[in-house]
Amino acid sequence: MFDGCLLTSEFFRMSVFPPCVCPPRRPTFIMAIWLVTIAITVPGITLTAAMAGETGQASSSPILNQQTLFRSGNDSYHTYRIPALLVTQKGTILAFIEARKNSRSDHGDIDLMLRRSFDGGRSWSPSQIIADDGEHTMGNPCPVLDRITGTIWLPFCRDNQQMLVIKSEDDGQTWSGPLDITSTTTRPEWFWFGAGPGHGIQMENGRLVIPAWGDGVKKLGKVQFSYTFYSDNHGSTWQVNTPLDLDTSDECEVVQLVDGRLYMNARSRQQKHQRAYSFSTNGGRSWSPVQFDERLPEPSCQGGLIRFTKQPQFQRNRILLSTPANPSGRERLTIRLSYDECQNWPVSKILYAASSAYSDLAITTDHHILTVYEADNSSRIVLARFNLEWLTNGQDHLRSNPGS
Repeated sequence: MFDGCLLTSEFFRMSVFPPCVCPPRRPTFIMAIWLVTIAITVPGITLTAAMAGETGQASSSPILNQQTLFRSGNDSYHTYRIPALLVTQKGTILAFIEARKNSRSDHGDIDLMLRRSFDGGRSWSPSQIIADDGEHTMGNPCPVLDRITGTIWLPFCRDNQQMLVIKSEDDGQTWSGPLDITSTTTRPEWFWFGAGPGHGIQMENGRLVIPAWGDGVKKLGKVQFSYTFYSDNHGSTWQVNTPLDLDTSDECEVVQLVDGRLYMNARSRQQKHQRAYSFSTNGGRSWSPVQFDERLPEPSCQGGLIRFTKQPQFQRNRILLSTPANPSGRERLTIRLSYDECQNWPVSKILYAASSAYSDLAITTDHHILTVYEADNSSRIVLARFNLEWLTNGQDHLRSNPGS
């Protein structure tokens, strides 16, 4: 373990790293400053008859609170981007971020930073750097919790040409040194790759699954694909899966459906402006042909995906999706809710109407929904905390099944 959670340049220089060529990882988008804390119902929601609430549950008041976790210029960093969220077994909330030292650029001196909350996201610890390799890019955080061992694994990339992983066994207070897993989580012919960003999942059989994206040819980020890698031995080793169709999607998230399949939702390519999706029936080893959902417009941007509730613990299955919903530009960050395992999204509510981009989702131990997102021309990273009543304008309420 490294005291103070800092992985310094000296540590990374202990390993041999290949030369780096730096094509664009993702376009840079500009966003304006806005901060508000509210607890009221707002416009921008679409509801259908499919989302009637669970009967017999006393309603709660709609709750929405927002706060800025990272702001451009703080702690001597130019810009913060690419957020990721994780809730530990103890209920600690971990908010990861790329801390970009000198510019908004996707490469250069970029560190990984973390803040923790011990009260459901209401207050936060000071920022701590957990990966720093001098002028190199430490990016694309994609944490996953092993619910069996309690270990938190954090895959990320060095210069988008090495896949590394670190772990924490004390709720994110300290972190191990990095392990290079490039040879087993990518393929030799891949030119460029990244984890997530966002978060990974643990399947019902214990498998840890990390969403990822890659570049199969040397065309400077112009031809990409989505894929996943996994561990069946609690993070001891990792294996790459078969990638999805070439140049149809890239940055992606996954969720396990109640029938055991994996559902992937991804950023689309080729000016499609609709969310891409695919299914796996074998734990991510292979995927169905990529399709596009015309009901999920997007400007081509990463999004968040998470299971909210599941039968039989709750009376309904619920899955959440967060993406910018304006096909013409990165704005209108929208939270969507599905009751039928991602077949339909009858609830759609705008969380932030202005400039907004990458996001991630998490669920607190008291079943509040957390969304961390980029806002206002990359000037700040915002954490929103809200309940089901806010999302559905009071039309849906949580109800657990007796004895579950």
